[in-house]
Amino acid sequence: MPIPSVLVIIADGFEEAETVTPVDLLRRAGAKVTVAGLAEGIHVTGRSGITLHADAPLSSVEAVDFDCVLLPGGPGVRHLRGDPRVAAIIARQHQSNRWIAAICAAPTILKDAGVLGKSRYTAHFSVAAELPEAQLDERIVVDGRIITSRGAGTSVDFGLAIVGQLFSAEKAEEVSKSISA
Repeated sequence: MPIPSVLVIIADGFEEAETVTPVDLLRRAGAKVTVAGLAEGIHVTGRSGITLHADAPLSSVEAVDFDCVLLPGGPGVRHLRGDPRVAAIIARQHQSNRWIAAICAAPTILKDAGVLGKSRYTAHFSVAAELPEAQLDERIVVDGRIITSRGAGTSVDFGLAIVGQLFSAEKAEEVSKSISA
């Protein structure tokens, strides 16, 4: 089985737990994860003031195909929504029937890209007015090739759900046990 590749796109104001937790779990599982900063620099500061060193600026990887594209939430979502490259990447991912993962407010980006359709999904309560079909009572929703989650408190579940889809339920259980989840 080829090693799954994952692109994580972050912008200033990203939610740290929703980014670092899934990246950590995916890397523990053996995925090739590329964290890309939206701007040209590689240092991106999250909502709580933690600065991450991204692997690359988005401009250097936006044309690359990944098995999964992961979008964390937080106030940085407004920057992701404001950059047409992000919606284009999500639309291409959807058209190619590859995985898309979004947590917290990031499902709004999926709406912008026109990929939600009749899919079941969840999101953070703060975007409920914009996403009235969101299943806010569910921690994780997997529908087709779209994985959504509610927010920072569901970051471990979200990361393990992505591992389960990209690898296997057994791999997700193995990673879960390794961190005593």
